Amino acid sequence: MIKVKGLYKIYKTGTVEVQALKDVNFEVKKGEFVSIMGTSGSGKSTLMNILGCLDKATKGDYILDGQNIAGLQENKLAAIRNKKIGFVFQSYNLLSKTTALKNVELPMMYAGSSRNKRRKKAIELLDKVGLSDRVHHKPNELSGGQKQRVAIARALINNPSIILADEPTGNLDTKSGEEIMQIFQRLNDEGVTIVLVTHEPEIAEHTKRIVVFRDGRLIEDKTIENQIIL
Repeated sequence: MIKVKGLYKIYKTGTVEVQALKDVNFEVKKGEFVSIMGTSGSGKSTLMNILGCLDKATKGDYILDGQNIAGLQENKLAAIRNKKIGFVFQSYNLLSKTTALKNVELPMMYAGSSRNKRRKKAIELLDKVGLSDRVHHKPNELSGGQKQRVAIARALINNPSIILADEPTGNLDTKSGEEIMQIFQRLNDEGVTIVLVTHEPEIAEHTKRIVVFRDGRLIEDKTIENQIIL
């Protein structure tokens, strides 16, 4: 599903070069549930942005679902983001004046789907994440955990190849965070490929594999033998 080979990301500030990623090599197979860990500045967010086609590597190959992303123009990257990648962010990124239903429909709207088709799919997904009674509520009428459920439903709307979740429990209390991880685990059991960035070891232990970064390098890649099942 994902193959990264010899990946470098270098930021230049005047004459100073900062290597955010250094010779990163790893793969994520279809159906895996992987967490990426590391301290602030380790490169995990930079990697996530590249995987999400929000940024480009300075050097190296990134192959997503059989397609080499390196060198693609912005319009093609935008199409890949819409069709192949579902995003879940720490801050939810919901439109504040729009209902849960409309927020979930948005990617299908950009993809040109009919109103009836996207409405039906959005209602199904909101029901899937336990929000069938909050379809017409706006974000300010929802709890943090409910907002993140809306974001997960939105990420799933175009049947993406992969879900990328960046600190999805970072703004949630422990109980809500556990409930969100339960949803991710259930989705993964259904075959959804998920890559999740977190700095919390107890969250990473809900996944099936942990990849650790330090100073831009991948330093550890381990399978979770005793995955927490909720």
